[in-house]
Amino acid sequence: MNAVYQILAFLVLLMLLKKFAFGPIMDMMDKREQHVADEIASAEKNRKESEKYLAEQREAIQAAREEAKKIMENSKKMSEQQAEEVLANARKEAERMKQSALAEIHTEKEQAVSALREQVSTLSVLVATKVIEKELDEKEQERLIQDTLKEVGEDV
Repeated sequence: MNAVYQILAFLVLLMLLKKFAFGPIMDMMDKREQHVADEIASAEKNRKESEKYLAEQREAIQAAREEAKKIMENSKKMSEQQAEEVLANARKEAERMKQSALAEIHTEKEQAVSALREQVSTLSVLVATKVIEKELDEKEQERLIQDTLKEVGEDV
């Protein structure tokens, strides 16, 4: 009977331990396990968010680089275009100045030729007048023409 009392006492003690000791310890262990699992899940979630943010930042940096490259290319194209326009304008201005100078030279040439014609006609009239006044022989006329031409050569 003593063994039955000991078994009974052991079972009562086991039930009391289960109710007052093992139950709260197991609850606390479950809570601790849940807390650790939650922390691991939170850390994993934060890691994934960090990776996602890092990927977004890399994409943003790449987009900024591409935009900067496009801006540089556009600036280069615009400067080249402006340089070409300046050169074209300079060429047009040089051509205009050249044409203007040629026209001015042509005008002055025409004026010089006209003045020379007037002088020649005046001299011709002068020679004819002298020839008629003197009614010279052939040698005298030749000498008079040569003298007049010398005078004209000195004036020109």
